[in-house]
Amino acid sequence: MKCEALVEYLDGLLELAKFRDYCPNGLQVEGRPVIRRIVAGVTASQALLDAAVDCAADAILVHHGYFWKGEDGRITGIRKRRLGTLLNHDINLLAYHLPLDAHPLLGNNAQLASRMGWLPEGRFGEQEIAWLGQSTATDNAGALAARLEKLLGRQPLLIGDPARPIRRIAWCSGGAQGYFEQAIALGVDAYVSGEISEQTVHLARESGVAYLACGHHATERFGVQALAAHLSEKFALDCRFIDIDNPV
Repeated sequence: MKCEALVEYLDGLLELAKFRDYCPNGLQVEGRPVIRRIVAGVTASQALLDAAVDCAADAILVHHGYFWKGEDGRITGIRKRRLGTLLNHDINLLAYHLPLDAHPLLGNNAQLASRMGWLPEGRFGEQEIAWLGQSTATDNAGALAARLEKLLGRQPLLIGDPARPIRRIAWCSGGAQGYFEQAIALGVDAYVSGEISEQTVHLARESGVAYLACGHHATERFGVQALAAHLSEKFALDCRFIDIDNPV
């Protein structure tokens, strides 16, 4: 498949024009013009780039790419090594950040809800990134944490009463602890995200709403996996997800 055709398809599918983001979405580094094999991962780390070289990949598809707002733009050190790997091996880098969080079927939040059996009812937060809905399981907060641990392969940090019944729930993958106050105001029993801040603990204790910090990386694996599987099915591309584990 021609790279320009793939980029055009992905940009349309993920509706890039709808989002104000902290990085450029889409094709970030241009490589060879024809794509047959794609390596997908959460972050375009050097480890993922090296794995893509070993797989003879034509493109790398990630959630966290490069050129973030406010970064030092000089091509030195780690940045030089990463870009040098891509350019020397003629590998395309495609990155989709907020558009991949938000997609109603393939996004991180949609995929987390599908796997956890949550029924989405609405959105909130900046650019409606965070989700709101009902839990179909008869969970309390402790049981919810156990189910998340089983799904994500790591133990969430639960702040709140483990015995609290969970019916109404809000969630947002990654570093979305800043939406917790909005979630509380919406009357939820629990909020699930990737990261947690010092003040989040006090908000959870004082509101009584359970907060579950499940890991930024862990909550953002499913979107890029779903997107890679979609491309494999639609275009018969060789797409393989490689998980470069990150404890955060």
